[in-house]
Amino acid sequence: MRTVKQKANRKVSKTKKVKTRNISQKKSIPKVTRTYKDTMFRMIFKEKENLLSLYNAINGTDYTNTNDLVMNTLEHAIYLGYKNDISFVINLQLYLYEHQSSVNPNMPLRDLFYVSEILQDITRNEDLYSSALKKIPTPKFMVFYNGIEEKPEKWELRLSEAFQQPTDNPELELVVTVVNINLGKNKKLMKACKVLHDYAFFVQKMRDYSKIMSPEEAAEQAIAECIKQDVLTDFLKKHSVEAKNMCRCLYEYDEEKHIREERKLAREAGLAEGRAEGRVKGRAEGRAEGRAEGRAEGRAEGQIEKLTFQICKKLAKNCSVSEIADMLEEDENIVRRICDIAQKFSPTYDSNDVMKHLKEIENQS
Repeated sequence: MRTVKQKANRKVSKTKKVKTRNISQKKSIPKVTRTYKDTMFRMIFKEKENLLSLYNAINGTDYTNTNDLVMNTLEHAIYLGYKNDISFVINLQLYLYEHQSSVNPNMPLRDLFYVSEILQDITRNEDLYSSALKKIPTPKFMVFYNGIEEKPEKWELRLSEAFQQPTDNPELELVVTVVNINLGKNKKLMKACKVLHDYAFFVQKMRDYSKIMSPEEAAEQAIAECIKQDVLTDFLKKHSVEAKNMCRCLYEYDEEKHIREERKLAREAGLAEGRAEGRVKGRAEGRAEGRAEGRAEGRAEGQIEKLTFQICKKLAKNCSVSEIADMLEEDENIVRRICDIAQKFSPTYDSNDVMKHLKEIENQS
């Protein structure tokens, strides 16, 4: 049986670049069917009236009939472990909307998976071997970003940026437009879509209050203030419990900064270990191999420590295994295994103790 560390090493291997969520799978990466807890953004904009308002604001249109929208979001199927937020067809165009609270340069690749699945469904009854050209709606991809990292109002991500061999004329390209929806950004868009502005206002209030009070108190205060100011009033009254549950795990600490620091430390540790081992071997081939193995081991251990730290923080706030897996976008089986170990250290959930116990289990196996 592979240990957690051995599984993580598969992720950083040059020949097996697989996400941590998939390290428990031995040979293939099948489709996974799992019910994800809706994010607040998705809950708001899966309502057709809100979605149509957002579409009109982005495109400068004035559609009023929600029946013009044909929803085709991947509600239950999770392709390669990722969930699709919102997708719909209108005016012969297929739109894929995603919400991100952190910068994700892999969105073009993820959207490629999503759109492939959706187009397969759209053309299910078509004869694609026919000599007649089968028309499909024109795909358009957009990400709505509201992370804490300072970013411009709009920028693009391209699939070709991920190609191992760069090319000026990629034969396969997918362009994702990222829109910054933090409060104060894209004011024209916010003015044209009140519900989007209200969502940004609520998130900012949550962040402001979380700096001076507990996440639970911050959620209560943000919800109360928004209702008082007629911001997302109907939604928050109807979904107050869900809003609190989604808020309580978001802003206790600067998660993005922590992740960056953990990655930096892991890289430095891997380089140092690789160089040391390379010097001992004394040969060019040995040095190269040592550096590679050292970097791989250092990154793998850093990734496990980072994940353990994040999970312990969420457990301390009474988040469930499925909620943690959703927020961290990790495989639920991996999260569950670490949670089972972490429960032995309840209620403090000290990540150092959990990591120490995890290593002891690995050494015994």
